Amino acid sequence: MSTRLANENDASRRLKSEFLVQFDGVTSNSDDLVIVIGATNKPQELDDAVLRRLVKRIYIPLPDAHVRRLLLKHTLKGQAFSLPGGDLEKLVEETEGYSGSDLQALCEEAAMMPIRELGANILTVKANQVRPLRYGDFQKAKTVIRPSLQKSKWEELEQWNREFGSN
Repeated sequence: MSTRLANENDASRRLKSEFLVQFDGVTSNSDDLVIVIGATNKPQELDDAVLRRLVKRIYIPLPDAHVRRLLLKHTLKGQAFSLPGGDLEKLVEETEGYSGSDLQALCEEAAMMPIRELGANILTVKANQVRPLRYGDFQKAKTVIRPSLQKSKWEELEQWNREFGSN
């Protein structure tokens, strides 16, 4: 529901108008309890009329160090890995700016490193013979999996939240 533009085609304009009419209709009966939840990566592009109707705006920031640690531990749960506490803490620090899905992709890429090392032997090696994940696997994976959100975009979202977000 991006901002309406003068050069916008008629079908798009009608769709937005109909959405707003239906949205108003949903909230017109005070006896009905209806919760509308929406999500966007680009709140700054939302039409003003849509913003007026979405009174509660909750910004979900990128995971902080504590949450990244939990996400990494959860994602690696059940995996054989050899990450001493210090290495895990380094990894947590080095992944600042990574989203939850970025961390998931990083763990998946790192998990492939021991398997790729097997090459043709992969057909004869049992799963319990594959070496555990190491810190170096994550270092290599970070050359392939980078944060999906540029710092400037992250700052833009935080600025939008300061101006329009709910406390």
